[in-house]
Amino acid sequence: MSCCAVGNASMLELEAERRAMPPADEIRLLSHPLGDGLRQTNLSVPDVHCAACIGKIERALGKLAGVENARVNLSTRRVSIRWRDGAVPDFCGALYRLGYPAHLFSEENGEGDRTRSELIRAVAVCGFAAANIMLLSVSVWSGAEGATRDMFHWVSALIALPALLLGGGIFFRSAASALRHGRTNMDVPIAVGISLAFGMSLYETIHHGQHAYFDAVASLLFFLLIGRVLDHVMREKARSAVSSLVRMTPAGAVVLGPDGAREYVPLSRITAGMNVFIAAGDRIPVDAIVRQGISELDCSLVTGESDPRPVTIGDTISAGTLNLTGPLTIEVTAVAEASFLAEVIRLMEAAEAGRGLYQRIADRAATYYAPAVHLTAFLTGIGWLLVSGDWHKAITVAIAVLIITCPCALGLAVPIVQVVAARRLFERGIMVKDGSAMERLAEADVAVFDKTGTLTLGNLSLAGSAVRDEAALAIAVSLAGYSSHPASRAIWTAHPRHHYPDVAVDRVTEHPGLGIEATVSAKTYRLGRSPWAGPVEPGPGSPTTVLSEEGRVIARFTFSDRLRPDAAMTIERLHQDGMPVELLSGDSQAAVQSVANTLKIERYGAQLFPGDKLERLQALVREGRRPLMVGDGLNDAPALAAAHVSMAPATAADVGRNAADFVFLREPLSAVVVARDVSRRAGRLIRQNLALAIGYNAFAIPIAVFGYVTPLVAAIAMSASSLLVIGNALRLNTGAADFDETSSLSATAPEGQSR
Repeated sequence: MSCCAVGNASMLELEAERRAMPPADEIRLLSHPLGDGLRQTNLSVPDVHCAACIGKIERALGKLAGVENARVNLSTRRVSIRWRDGAVPDFCGALYRLGYPAHLFSEENGEGDRTRSELIRAVAVCGFAAANIMLLSVSVWSGAEGATRDMFHWVSALIALPALLLGGGIFFRSAASALRHGRTNMDVPIAVGISLAFGMSLYETIHHGQHAYFDAVASLLFFLLIGRVLDHVMREKARSAVSSLVRMTPAGAVVLGPDGAREYVPLSRITAGMNVFIAAGDRIPVDAIVRQGISELDCSLVTGESDPRPVTIGDTISAGTLNLTGPLTIEVTAVAEASFLAEVIRLMEAAEAGRGLYQRIADRAATYYAPAVHLTAFLTGIGWLLVSGDWHKAITVAIAVLIITCPCALGLAVPIVQVVAARRLFERGIMVKDGSAMERLAEADVAVFDKTGTLTLGNLSLAGSAVRDEAALAIAVSLAGYSSHPASRAIWTAHPRHHYPDVAVDRVTEHPGLGIEATVSAKTYRLGRSPWAGPVEPGPGSPTTVLSEEGRVIARFTFSDRLRPDAAMTIERLHQDGMPVELLSGDSQAAVQSVANTLKIERYGAQLFPGDKLERLQALVREGRRPLMVGDGLNDAPALAAAHVSMAPATAADVGRNAADFVFLREPLSAVVVARDVSRRAGRLIRQNLALAIGYNAFAIPIAVFGYVTPLVAAIAMSASSLLVIGNALRLNTGAADFDETSSLSATAPEGQSR
């Protein structure tokens, strides 16, 4: 599966690498369909080390025909590429020519474990070398001279050589690859500095010099590698939530054939419509509908709720849930890559790879930073040589400048905070698409809510109905089966279709925000809101869903719904923070007014169509406001897309979740406050990290240029700056991010439906 490996110069090796690149059909097979003709391919690119690398890769891939966009995730060393279905672009070839060997990503590759093992071995060797060379140096510092001093220097050189080859090799390979393809990265100055220090020490030893710096070389590598190990561990720890999800995804499932035969099938080959057997204790591999059996599911992995959820025939279940008590036969409704769990994983990974304003600033700075560092070190060396005439001193100072100014802290300043913030939100049941969404949520100054499925749970139950006859009810149930709207689900649940005669339904169309229209026996029927479906008399508690035949109402339905836990406390908290709140709903005036009064929302609109909601959001934007839209369903998708930032519950329709910047998985509406609080704290930490990185360089560069820093001290300072940035980012894990969710409000709205 490897598409390219780090190669040396021989033509045979280059040809072998090209032949090893994955064929187009394998790339297509392992890519994820995204809809609308788009696919996503994930590549592992181990040689990505800094923001300059990110910019080069994204620009190069963006120029390939068919590529919509490419996004590099620095914390995972991965590239996610979205491309138009058709001819498969030569992703790996483009990356190889750029100097970044890549291969198709797979969690089973264990790349993180191999990288960590290599780093730990290198740290051990360099630590051993540094300690022993320090011991030998004591004799030199104590006054050893002549042959004795030379012997200690040669022994030190022999001890330092394995450290240089193993520990330094990590930096040499990266730097050589960059230079071979006409670019630089932050490992280039490190490699140059290490090589100059070792070479200068070897020269002094050969010529019986008094001073050699083998201890500095080994110690320098030791501290550099410690910083890199800690960086690697922190990144892995910060994104452990996604890794846990991926590891818990089943590798396959037992598929039932038409004759009842059972066959274990890999997850990639399971398609919609297959029947799958799930034993008690097995995890659900795909989104599905229960066709046989009764059981309880542990949904904590997906929703965070610890209480088991009972399921029976006809219930929908999500990938990632755990079957607890009884065997189930389920019918697959979506392939693994289109499942809800896969969507959660993609959202989490997208959050880590986001490009907000601060990341773009850091990327731009890092692009020009590396050449500036090399020029500064070169001019410093020339300057010291002209002033002092001591080439030994000039090279030493230049080495210190190269090392102390490596842009590690600048490269880590933004992405490490985004990774920690994404994990923090995930732990609270909130998914975020990218870092820019967190920045925009922190800027939001007005909150706009939908009602049904947003302020309320959307679990409508049928409270009453008035139907002309059983035939009309059968038609209503049949039409309800074509919609995922809460009202349609309530009708379907209260009147299962198999209790009624089959209805030949033709030309079914769902009108977002209005309802379902279809033809039955050459007549047009509409199931939905009034007056679109048919006129009804307004009044308190009046139905908002009707069934009409050729415009004449033949059935009326009323529903009840509950507010989300903490809805009142969430609205109160937003008011306390000085954020105005509005309620926009397609429901009846009476239903919307009742919820608005309960939650103390002063500004609200009822019986609104999708276009009305969109117009209100656009008006807020024109006024200079930055609205946060929280809604679900087809009718909210335009408003979600038009808002400055948006959120949707996991129960929202697919188009609603896709349009939203945040998705919250649990029932409490406090997710809005939690996400806003985490986003604001993340923004502060990012600004602090950028200030720390810039301040460090502003302080360190003049000191190094004027010769007050040795290469060893420079290595310690550079590693310390990176650890300081990481430690500051981890502060996001401390402190309360929201109010107490235990004191929840579970009020009942008198009615609720938001067609």
